[in-house]
Amino acid sequence: MTQATAPTRATAVDMSHRQILEALSGLLLGMFVAILSSTVVSNALPRIITDLHGGQSAYTWVVTSTLLATTATTPIWGKLADLTSKKILVQLALAIFVLGSVLAGQSHTTGELIACRVVQGVGAGGLTALAQVIMATMIAPRERGRYSGYLGAVMAVGTIGGPLIGGVIVDTDWLGWRWCFYVGVPFAVLALVVLQKTLHLPVVKREAKIDWWGATLITAAVSLLLIWVTLAGDKYDWVSWQSAVMVAGAVLLGALALRVENRAAEPMIPPRLFRNRTITLAVIASIAVGVGMFGASVFLGQYFQISRGESPTMSGLMTLPMILGLLIASTVVGRIITNTGRWKRYLVAGSALLTVGFALMGTMRADTPYWRLAVFMALIGLGLGMTMQNLVLAVQNTVGPHELGAASSVVAFFRSLGGAIGVSALGAILGHKVKDYLAEGLAGLGIPASSSGSGGSLPNVHTLPAPIRAVVEAAYGHGAGDIFLAAAPFGLIALIAVLFIKEVPLRRTNGDAISAEVERESTVAAGASAPVVRTGGRD
Repeated sequence: MTQATAPTRATAVDMSHRQILEALSGLLLGMFVAILSSTVVSNALPRIITDLHGGQSAYTWVVTSTLLATTATTPIWGKLADLTSKKILVQLALAIFVLGSVLAGQSHTTGELIACRVVQGVGAGGLTALAQVIMATMIAPRERGRYSGYLGAVMAVGTIGGPLIGGVIVDTDWLGWRWCFYVGVPFAVLALVVLQKTLHLPVVKREAKIDWWGATLITAAVSLLLIWVTLAGDKYDWVSWQSAVMVAGAVLLGALALRVENRAAEPMIPPRLFRNRTITLAVIASIAVGVGMFGASVFLGQYFQISRGESPTMSGLMTLPMILGLLIASTVVGRIITNTGRWKRYLVAGSALLTVGFALMGTMRADTPYWRLAVFMALIGLGLGMTMQNLVLAVQNTVGPHELGAASSVVAFFRSLGGAIGVSALGAILGHKVKDYLAEGLAGLGIPASSSGSGGSLPNVHTLPAPIRAVVEAAYGHGAGDIFLAAAPFGLIALIAVLFIKEVPLRRTNGDAISAEVERESTVAAGASAPVVRTGGRD
């Protein structure tokens, strides 16, 4: 391949449909491993936290730690993808993820488990960012909806299979929950082999610096804010000197991060990208979708096991309506977008479905008929399938190929950030609501709250006396409904944001001219450090 003569042609790749599918096979397998390793734990978490004697905060942080690490590292992976071999990067991300999974399986305390989940999050950040970047490098925007459907299908299969496999593993005595972390290792090894054989991309090289200060300050600001949300109202009051110090510290770190990003030669999150209205609105919508997607749905397994007394395996089966909705929407809508080049109507419809689905799930209680919950979960799944990949697609359609890494990772970064905030904030709400409902219910029985048998840990409802069990189930059911109701406004925010996005039909090739505004910004950004493709060089 000859050296590129213009920035907008730097990473364009001419590949047939068969070549693209071959190249995507390893990438999709790697994504499947990441998704499986995450979702396989979802229905096992109540059992894991109970065995490790953790409470609601530990449950929340086992999820939040991974999302936070993913959030912090996604822009770094995206930036590296603009500078060096994408194949080596995705293989490295996969290896880190597997390492974290194996270490997590060796954990003996919730603290160890949370630390290992951070390692998993670093690898997941790479897989999240690089999957989008590599697809955008190989595939023109107009065709990308078709292949995004494949990615959505793999995500759905991993999300469907994970909870079911995890439930079976936990319910199998001679395996135990530790095998939830080991089960993805063989798939990971296969993914590494397939990637080596099938993924061949031009290697882009240019002089650049990684904005480590920006990444550190952004991570520190978000972490401090999440720690405050988790502990406030439990370890100290919402209005207290501890809250004032932590909030002020988070604001100060955020201000410093903004200052560093504005001055950095290669900012981790380029501020100039936000001069583009589509990117700004897509980021707002991504935060809102992330809050709902991670923050509310992550507690479904806990609801089914504690409020309804189901086994981990059955809990996985009961979430199928949401996953099937995601699978259908992402696959069908992806193909329609490829055929028409139009995407905004699906973002609007998806955001509306999310809002309605969350609001309806807010009526959920321990005794709500399952068929009703199934309909509500299906609406949420359809909404997620229409919004997740298409927000990234809308952003990729507005930037030059040499900025695909940065732009794609910005959307993934803020979606993960929204998820981390959602899990932390909604987990705190759930903990406080359950505590209040337990005290109220037990007081009605004339029993002290300590008799719930939890002792600060997640309760095992099967060991509780019938009257107390009924109170505990009702408390967790009502609390789960409250967090979905709290997530509904975020769906509305996403809907408002996508309504104001200006639709630009998808380009048919990676090298087509983009809007004058974006092309001007890209040229200025490239400046003296325009990317150069190594002649004849491929991963």
